[in-house]
Amino acid sequence: MENVILVIHVLAAAAVIGLVLLQHGKGADMGAAFGSGASGSLFGVSGSSNLLSKLTSIFITVFFATSLTLAFMSSHKAGSGSVVKPALTQQAPAEGEAVKPAQPVENTPKDIPN
Repeated sequence: MENVILVIHVLAAAAVIGLVLLQHGKGADMGAAFGSGASGSLFGVSGSSNLLSKLTSIFITVFFATSLTLAFMSSHKAGSGSVVKPALTQQAPAEGEAVKPAQPVENTPKDIPN
C-alpha cells in the first residue's frame, strides 16, 4: 500500500512540475496584447490559464494528501524509532568491568590569570 501511494506521490510531483513550467507568468499577458505570438498557442490567449491552473490545483491537492498519508504511515510503523536515540544510548559495561568516572573539564583559558 505504501508503494502505491509513493508512486502516486512521485507522479503528482512530476505533474505539478510540468504544469507549472507550462503556464506563463503574469507579465506575459502584456506581451500577448501586443502580438507576441501567444494568441496562436494551443489553447488561445487565456484558454490555457483556466485549464492549467485547475489541473495544477488538483495535482497539488493530490501531492499534499499523499505527503500527509506517507508521513502518517511512516510514523506509525511497528519498527519505527528515532534516528537520534541510538546515538544517545550508551552500552552498559560488561560484568566485572569497572566504570570510570567522567573527568571534569576545565573551562577557564590558560592564558587569563584568575
